[in-house]
Amino acid sequence: MVISSYGSPEVLQLQQRSIPEPNDKEVLIKVKAAGINRPDIIQRKGKYAAPPDAPQDIPGLEVSGVIHALGKDVEGWKEGDEVCALIPGGGYAEYAIADSEVCLRKPKGFTFEEAAGMPETLYTVWHNIFNLGRLREGEHLLVHGGSSGIGMTAIQLGKAFGAEVSVTVSTDEKGQFALSLGADRYIKYTKEDFEDVLRDNGVDVVLDMVGGDYFQKNVNLLRPDGRLVHINAVNGHKVELNLWDVMRKRLLVTGSTLRNRSTAFKQKLTEQITEHVYPIIDKGLYKTKINRTFSLEDAADAHALMESSRHMGKIILSIT
Repeated sequence: MVISSYGSPEVLQLQQRSIPEPNDKEVLIKVKAAGINRPDIIQRKGKYAAPPDAPQDIPGLEVSGVIHALGKDVEGWKEGDEVCALIPGGGYAEYAIADSEVCLRKPKGFTFEEAAGMPETLYTVWHNIFNLGRLREGEHLLVHGGSSGIGMTAIQLGKAFGAEVSVTVSTDEKGQFALSLGADRYIKYTKEDFEDVLRDNGVDVVLDMVGGDYFQKNVNLLRPDGRLVHINAVNGHKVELNLWDVMRKRLLVTGSTLRNRSTAFKQKLTEQITEHVYPIIDKGLYKTKINRTFSLEDAADAHALMESSRHMGKIILSIT
């Protein structure tokens, strides 16, 4: 599924391409399913270029499937292994290339569709909440966008590691969805001010994808030694910061993007997720909640649903 030109979802068009060949440390995956993510939307609009070594016009950052071929220096995997993988692009296709050291085994009991919805959110949440945010047992985590794929993962991992979790959502239906995943409370931002609701409690870590006027509210809510972590800024990336707030409460304000990080960095995250997160998955404490599955041919409809923000959980392409 190719971005034929930049624009609306209809620019996604099916094309026939040659099957790619893996380099020495790569694997070729026969793709069974691919996850839809916000960066795919931004790339389709021409505002988020793929890394130089990735397909430039085929979106898709996470896939699941079966290893079809291996580079000559690949260790630890064999043809026929069922995997899911974080990739720099090219996931909306029947075959995709992945670095062998940034592949994860498909969890037992997971469908390929469920596995395809894991990598992007797992890597993002693990790095931003647990590495940068240093979330610890007994702390209070606030997640903006609690019904999104990121929110779904943040809630489940936050609770699995013993945190209190609050989320912001736009509707009661999305709030109930967050509660079903284990969230302790939801704040419907269309009716309530999350700062007012949480002011007396305070939070230790905030995962924010909103920016704009949320920034100062987040800072106000943070307890001493609190951590504010940004992964997007859909409401604006330019904000004012009172440095006295940072100094007085010893705050950490940080953030990250994932796609352009090095393979070595992603390999380290893969090792951490395998060690710390997969035991939680194997115990049944984490599930991929799928909102809707589309065929590859209907990728434009999948993008339209993502942009509508009506979904709860992951949107998946099934590739047959």
